[in-house]
Amino acid sequence: MDYLTTKQAAEKWNISPRRVQVLCEQGRIKGAVRLGWAWAIPKDAEKPEDARRRRKLKEKLR
Repeated sequence: MDYLTTKQAAEKWNISPRRVQVLCEQGRIKGAVRLGWAWAIPKDAEKPEDARRRRKLKEKLR
C-alpha cells in the first residue's frame, strides 16, 4: 500500500499540514498510522468531513 506524508495529504486536500496531524491524532483519517514522529496516510484515504458542517446540519433539522 502506498502512503502520503501529512504535507502531501495537506496539499491534496487543500488544508494545512497541522490540521492533517490533528485529524490523524483524533483518529478521523482511516488507516493512518504513526511511524515515530511522522504519520503515514494511505494514498486512497478520503478527507474527513468537517465536523462543523455536521453540527450545522443537525441544528437545521431541529
